[in-house]
Amino acid sequence: MTGLLLEDVSIGGLREVSLAVPGGQVVCLSGPSGSGKSRLLRAVADLEPHGGRVSLNGTDQQDVPAHQWRRQVVMVPADSQWWFDEVGAHFPDTAGGQFPAALGFPSEVMGWSVSRLSSGERQRLALWRALVLEPEVLLLDEPTANLDSDSTESMEHWLSGEIRRRQIATLWVAHDPAQIHRVANAHYRIQGAALELVHGSD
Repeated sequence: MTGLLLEDVSIGGLREVSLAVPGGQVVCLSGPSGSGKSRLLRAVADLEPHGGRVSLNGTDQQDVPAHQWRRQVVMVPADSQWWFDEVGAHFPDTAGGQFPAALGFPSEVMGWSVSRLSSGERQRLALWRALVLEPEVLLLDEPTANLDSDSTESMEHWLSGEIRRRQIATLWVAHDPAQIHRVANAHYRIQGAALELVHGSD
């Protein structure tokens, strides 16, 4: 199949997780705190060892150098990481010229110090940083957790549009049922060691 495929993936307390994420679709994951949602994303990103098979468009994760896999399969953690003092240092030179108005920043943001950003601003910029890499897969760990309700729905709308337009296969960890209803083509909930399909795409 085209897209992301997990076959019998085991990590931590999760056992034999299998699911498919076609390009351009969002599969939401929910479950109790500590149930393994973030670790599953890390396994898919090849950031933690795991059992089972992960593949992208038929190519096995283990057949691709880790750094190359992570350029195609990009994870945005709940707390984004910033290594340099200036925002623009985290982006290619071309990113500032195509900055999306939907993010709500002035064009000068690339010259801002990271230390002046709120947690919500960092989260929005981390999403754009991931999309600039032109990934085939996005792994989003509660990507709107630090945003207010108006910003959340605005970001959902923009991000969902980018996912469809670019045909990105997306695993999205979420806890808000309303958000899941708005963005998900399919929804799986972690129950113990397994995933339970709550609803799927037609």
